[in-house]
Amino acid sequence: MLRRLALTAVVPLAVLATAVPAATASGPASTGPVPAAVPTSGPFAAARPALGPLPMPLPLPGFLDGGEGTGAGEADEARTRLTVSVENTGVPGADGTFELECGPTGGTHPEGQAACDRLAEAGATRSGRQELFREIPEGTMCTMIHGGDATARIVGTWEGRAVDTTASRRDGCEIARWNSLVPVLPDVR
Repeated sequence: MLRRLALTAVVPLAVLATAVPAATASGPASTGPVPAAVPTSGPFAAARPALGPLPMPLPLPGFLDGGEGTGAGEADEARTRLTVSVENTGVPGADGTFELECGPTGGTHPEGQAACDRLAEAGATRSGRQELFREIPEGTMCTMIHGGDATARIVGTWEGRAVDTTASRRDGCEIARWNSLVPVLPDVR
């Protein structure tokens, strides 16, 4: 969170550093004095804006970028890192704990690229971002269809957001939720 806040502050400074010198230049192309929004009376009359280029942003300190010292290289980091634990599916090779990293795809997930594609597809829509990992609200009317004993827990970060959710196949709502998470979760239909 601190890293994101620091990067949010650094990027606008970089943009301003390139825009301010051009906007405040008074060379031969200048057509005369530019009216300034500087107060001429009151408590701020003595304050004069400092014109000139803004300093270029420095690399972030190590404690903000995970100790790497790479600064703005956060784009190289995977924004999605999930640990998926699955039990009782009855499908050979589907049970276990798998690591999933997206951007670039990595980890031990058996369908890593397909799972990352599914997460990217859901992240492309507002409703997908809001609903993908949200648990079924208590009191929701669901069909009493038992889809099996499979359970899963997903923990980590998805597009920079914390995720900690469980899924099962105990009723129609949970079955639909599980199926919406395939291939992050195994297809046990």
